[in-house]
Amino acid sequence: MGLWSDLKILYHLALKPVRGKDHAARLENFYSGQAEAYDDFRKRLLKGRREMYTGVPLPENGLWVDMGGGTGANLEYIAENIPKLRKAYILDLSPSLLTVANNRIAAREWKNVETVEADATTFQPADGPADVVTFSYSLTMIPDWFAAIENAAAMLKPGGILGVVDFYVSRKYPRDGLKRHGWFTRTFWPTWFGMDNVYPSPDHVPFLHRHFEPLRFEEEKAKVPYVPLARMPYYVFVGKKR
Repeated sequence: MGLWSDLKILYHLALKPVRGKDHAARLENFYSGQAEAYDDFRKRLLKGRREMYTGVPLPENGLWVDMGGGTGANLEYIAENIPKLRKAYILDLSPSLLTVANNRIAAREWKNVETVEADATTFQPADGPADVVTFSYSLTMIPDWFAAIENAAAMLKPGGILGVVDFYVSRKYPRDGLKRHGWFTRTFWPTWFGMDNVYPSPDHVPFLHRHFEPLRFEEEKAKVPYVPLARMPYYVFVGKKR
């Protein structure tokens, strides 16, 4: 992948209008033209994924659901352990991204991995409950994100693990122990990402801490390709169902 591929991605991120009658249609409209080049660019933009996926305790013979899993690239971080799982689901609303995921599954010969075109706020695995549910930069793209977390909690067995890595901004006055971002960060990034229906929220982190027992939590900042000096806040959260 080179500059031309990056320019194509940047066009979809910054210039192409996102259209559709509902959330699923808007996601497909956004991703359909960039699905093939999606992983290379996101590898430079979406930090903390390896730390989150490798930080989740592996459930032997367990069920793992990756919510908003897109192309399936997230599972590459745990590829050597996938055979130890009973089943892994890659769930997404974009058929274009899931086509890439299915090609990856075939190339990797993952016999226990399945794609599902479904909504993260309502999907429940027929062979559940789940041992692990993960969200990698998908929570900010789910309008009813709190319903997605509540659905994940309902899906998990007692003591099950939730892992999340995503963009965020702090509350103006976060509780003790959490980082506080300045006015520019709290204002600019939600506005900039909002053009693509991505909504970094000040409420993700408090909501996750309220619903799950934290096992790992980190607040970091990452470079944004082609945006000099810019640093976008992101967090890594791994928690246990109470």
